[in-house]
This record gives sequence, structure tokens and C-alpha cells, in this order.
Amino acid sequence: MLSSSQAAYDPSECASRDEISALQIQRLRWTLKHVYENVDHYRCAFDARGVHPDDFRSLEDLAKFPFTTKDDLRAKYPFGMFAVPRERIVRVHASSGTTGKPTVVGYTQADIDMWADLVARSIRAAGGKPGDIVHVSYGYGLFTGGLGAHYGAERLGCTVVPVSGGQTEKQVQLIRDFKPDIIMVTPSYMQVIVEEFAHQGLDARDCSLRVGIFGAEPWTEAMRRDIESKTSLKAVDIYGLSEVMGPGVASECVETQDGPVVWEDHFYPEIIDPVTGDVLPDGSQGELVFTTLTKEGFPVVRYRTRDLTRLLPPTARAFRRMDKIVGRSDDMLIVRGVNVFPTQIEEIVLRHDKLSGMYQIHLSRDGYLDKMEVHCELEPFLSFVSDQEREQIAKWVAHRIKTMVGVTCSVHVLPADSIERTLVGKARRVIDRRPKDE
Repeated sequence: MLSSSQAAYDPSECASRDEISALQIQRLRWTLKHVYENVDHYRCAFDARGVHPDDFRSLEDLAKFPFTTKDDLRAKYPFGMFAVPRERIVRVHASSGTTGKPTVVGYTQADIDMWADLVARSIRAAGGKPGDIVHVSYGYGLFTGGLGAHYGAERLGCTVVPVSGGQTEKQVQLIRDFKPDIIMVTPSYMQVIVEEFAHQGLDARDCSLRVGIFGAEPWTEAMRRDIESKTSLKAVDIYGLSEVMGPGVASECVETQDGPVVWEDHFYPEIIDPVTGDVLPDGSQGELVFTTLTKEGFPVVRYRTRDLTRLLPPTARAFRRMDKIVGRSDDMLIVRGVNVFPTQIEEIVLRHDKLSGMYQIHLSRDGYLDKMEVHCELEPFLSFVSDQEREQIAKWVAHRIKTMVGVTCSVHVLPADSIERTLVGKARRVIDRRPKDE
């Protein structure tokens, strides 16, 4: 019998592991058959691997099937990966095309409804309820964040304020005037909004916000502590990517704040060795791979996200959780032979009480050697900080980077507001000026 707190859950959120596995097997059989019959890419890829949908009998059998990569999706630009006639597609979204053609994703009406249901589930897991006011500061447009959050909040029965990104002064004004309960935004832009409160002589801890649902970029426990200490909200993590659906593939529960719960009734997760492609056991760190279980218009089989994380046991819900994303297998920085993730630098910078959460990593090359500089900045409205104290802070950061990451770097401690802010989308954390042809 469900407790009163569980009464609003979808039944699958409280299912047994055997029930979840049986549902996944049933839905995986449908997905594999659907893509084989309707998407040329998958039919050719399965045939080349020598596998057929009928070969899938257990969850372990999924490892027999080939991976899907972003390059595969770009090769079929724009509509070649759709599994239904284009006329059945009611909406398209696209990921960034900064490193090539964008990946275009199509949704049937059933897909849109399922997406709204899962984002509603995610907001509810974060502590949201019908009637709450939700301030959406994710960007609207081809990016999935804004509309994904918007439709999910409406599905839950919330009042949506569709602000989008930018106009930070207006963001603060609307938060003060409309008194929203929840904000959905990138964590780096939330830091900018908090700074704007301070610029206006206001304390963000006095505003109405009680929950922040943050996603679209990796962030750390140190950033969570930083945001929560400067506000009165609970910061929870939402995970998604356009190629799989958008926000709401996984989301954290406010009662535990121990990693996003993967909605395993709609997405089957695997962790693989990013080099060999071998499936790793739960608890191992590796690359996250997803297969969609219910998507009609744009299903994906074993899509390599490039995000590095672990799968953890269930806690607040019946489904497994994701650990924090520690980096990406395809944008990991290699500095003088050492693997460096920006989140490692972020953790160190945020440990110093006189530094804000803003930082940038600048990479260049001096002869044959990589050179790394870290730019960070002082907290706003600190009283005078002498050049000698800045030098001591820089030495503190550089020493910890050397000790904990293994790279020698120079650190520049700048005045508040010196580092460029992100107004829409994700923060620019790395500036790599190393020659590309060496």
C-alpha cells in the first residue's frame, strides 16, 4: 500500500526491480523492431553487426547491438533518423551546431505528451506541486530547455513565467514582483541572477524561491553549496539531452538530493568503458549510454552521450540514480599528458570563501609545452583586498590544482565581475588557443 507521500507517484516509480526489468524488456523489443523497420541507418547498422531485433531476449542482449553517435545523427541531417513519416512530426528541436551540423530531433504528439509527463514528474520530484509559480529562465527556441520545462510545468498544473534567458535585471524584478516558488535555469546563470540581486542591494535569501531545478551543464556539489548558501532554495539537478529527449531524462528528488533519478521506464541506461565500449557494472565510472523505450518519432539505440558518470542504487524512487557528471569523454582537456575536467577546477575555486563561482581555464602553447592559466574572481562587494592577499589566494588555488589535479598552472585573481557572464545557455569555461595542427 502506498504512503500518502507516494500517492501522487506514477506506479512505476514504486515498482519492484523485476517489474521494471520486465517493462524494459517489453519496450526494448518494440524499440528495436521499430527502428529496424523504419530507419535505414539502424537497419544497415544492425545488419552490419549481424544482429536482428529477434536476437534480443534479455537486457544483457542489448550489448550485441551497435552504438549510435552524434556523427551518425549528423550524417542523416536533417530528417534521416526519423522513424515516422515527416508529416507525423509535430515539432523539431536541434542541438548546437558549433562543431558541425546540428542534430535535429523530431517529436510526434505522443512524444510531446510523454516529454511533458516526465518533466512534470521531475518537477514533482523536486518538490513542485500544482499551483506553484515556475520561473523558466532556460532559453526558448531550438534548444530543448525552455519549451521542455514550460510544457512540463503546465502539465503539472503550475503557473509558468516564460522569461527565457538574458535581461538579468528584469529577471530579478519579475522574481520580486511575481514571487515564483521554483526557478528552472542553468546553474551558472543562477549565479549571475544571485549577483544581480546583490548589485541591486538585495539579498537573494529574502526572495520567494524555494526550489531551483538546474541543468543543461555539469555542476558540482560545491556549486550547489554556493547557490544554496546565497539563497533560501533547495538546488536539485535535472538531466537531459536533446538527442534522447531534452530535460527530464533524469531528475533529482528534493528529499535526498543524491543524484538524478533516471526515469528507467522510458530510458534504458548503460555505463560503458569509453575506449573499449564494454558495458561496466553499476557503480563503475564510465560513459553514459541511453536507449529510448517509448519514443516514436526519433528513437535512439545505445546513444553515446559522452557524459562521464556512474549508475547508483535506488533511494527515493525505485529507479537507479546517476552520479554527478564529472566531465565528458570528448571534451576532456589533456594538459601535458594529464586529464583535466573543468569541474575539478570549479570544485577548488569554490572552496575559497573569497572567490565567486566564476572561473575560466585558458590554454595556450609555449613552444612544445601546454600552458594553463586559471582566471577566477573575488566575491562581489568584498572590502579592499590587497595585491599581496590576491597573490596568496592565487597561490592557494594553484597549489590545490597541482596537488589534486596534477597540473602546474598560473592563477589570476581578478576583481569581481571581470569574467564574462552567460546570459543564455551554458557558461564558457574553457578558452583553448593551442594550435590545432600540432
